[in-house]
Amino acid sequence: MTRRLLALLLGMVLIGAMAFRPEAARTETSVTGTRYIPSLGDLMGTMQLRHIKLWLAGKRRNWELASYELNQMSASFSDIGTLYSGIPIADMTPMSPPVAKLADAIRDKNSEAFATAFGEMTKACNNCHQAIDRKYIVMRVPDSSPFSDQDFAPLK
Repeated sequence: MTRRLLALLLGMVLIGAMAFRPEAARTETSVTGTRYIPSLGDLMGTMQLRHIKLWLAGKRRNWELASYELNQMSASFSDIGTLYSGIPIADMTPMSPPVAKLADAIRDKNSEAFATAFGEMTKACNNCHQAIDRKYIVMRVPDSSPFSDQDFAPLK
């Protein structure tokens, strides 16, 4: 009886671990055999949160977190480009001027260059929204944090 219970618990842990893998949404199939592909709106909602976190991290000079968020945004844009054809994400690839300038500012720990590059990236977001006829979605530099549960100050 104890072995069965242990095997059942181990199986539940493994299934739970597989369910929480980020790539699971892209690779697993459902009972019907259809692949789950997150909606563009869901991906962009996540991107908006990363946009805010990136700004707050840079503003607080938490360069490690800023680098992490920028890398996450770049990976998400790569996913968006793969999943949704016709989305002009060229301005958001790691080698694009806005993203490269942000990466340089973060690497150099340069707050002034970060603020300028962040503004350029935000403008590129809005240019993309206009290009895909979503001009009513207007991004701006955040002026407050919706993340009351996160401290954006760098670790000491």
